[in-house]
Amino acid sequence: MTFLTNAEHALLVSNLQDGLILLLLGMGTVFVFLTLLVFLTKGMSSAVRKIAPKEQPAAASPIAETAAPSASNGAEIAAAIAAAFVQSKKK
Repeated sequence: MTFLTNAEHALLVSNLQDGLILLLLGMGTVFVFLTLLVFLTKGMSSAVRKIAPKEQPAAASPIAETAAPSASNGAEIAAAIAAAFVQSKKK
């Protein structure tokens, strides 16, 4: 902070003004760009909605009912679980 006391007052004021101008220019540029981006995105979205054909909703397909597992199916599942358990214990 001692370098600030040794510098001329006019130089400090000039540097602060330059910094403030750069800050405002940078923030203004970003604001303008983002605003433009929002409007362009909305415009493209509305243009695509007008050009693209509207999708028809798919007909509701009936839900297939699953049958309860039979005894043989349950035995196959149990055998697969047992085989996987034995395989996981092997090193």
